[in-house]
Amino acid sequence: MELWFWLIYLAVGLFVGFLTGLLGIGGGTVIVPILSLIFAAKGFPADHVIHMALGTSLASIIIGSFSSAREHHLHNAVDWTLVKRLAPGIVFGTISGAVFAHFVAVAFLKTFFVGLVFFIAFQMIFGVKAKPIRSSLPGTAGIIIFGYFMGFVSSLAGIGGAVLTISFLVMCGVGLHQAIGTAAAVGIPIAVAGTVGFIITGLLDASLPSGSLGYVYLPAWLGIAVASYFIAPYGARLAHRMPVDVMKKTFMVFILGLAVWMAVSV
Repeated sequence: MELWFWLIYLAVGLFVGFLTGLLGIGGGTVIVPILSLIFAAKGFPADHVIHMALGTSLASIIIGSFSSAREHHLHNAVDWTLVKRLAPGIVFGTISGAVFAHFVAVAFLKTFFVGLVFFIAFQMIFGVKAKPIRSSLPGTAGIIIFGYFMGFVSSLAGIGGAVLTISFLVMCGVGLHQAIGTAAAVGIPIAVAGTVGFIITGLLDASLPSGSLGYVYLPAWLGIAVASYFIAPYGARLAHRMPVDVMKKTFMVFILGLAVWMAVSV
């Protein structure tokens, strides 16, 4: 039976990696609901299914974040100075989010995740795009506050936060190409800090299943991370040959349904 779950994790990784490469949709919006349903089917403690899905999702997107940031860096599309300015707030916010998630009710986590997915889906399905509302980025205090907010939200949803980061940067006058590349790099501290936070908080609980490192379930992490890393480039290449906008809207409807299914089933 466990072999089947390994195959499922690999299949999830292939699907997520291909989807991310093809459509640019963050893996966490897909990984969290799927893992929640899988972990519930495996009989994991009901109070920790969502926590483990969030922690494992963040751990799974670490490799993808590094890979994506590297590709954008090669195209001179990453503002590393801005990433460094955002990083302290992001790290603190992401770890704070992991601690908050440990103590908050599971119902809140499900509602928050579904609400965020609806927000992202609304933007993509109806083509809502951020527009510049100022000509420059805020000062140090503003950058730290946004970084904290970005990290906190991403931690509670198990995502890399690209959509929200891109919107913020574009509204502050950053060019779209640079905003996308910088958002990809920002995903690194979010994923790493979130993983550490969920590992540490999960270590406080002795009822987690075998194979867990805190709230990160290692078999799922390994299968998803490896498969998604190798398949993502193929999705990216295919993106130049297919009607991506139509497919993006179609898959966002699918992800919405998946998120609602998780909310009512787990």
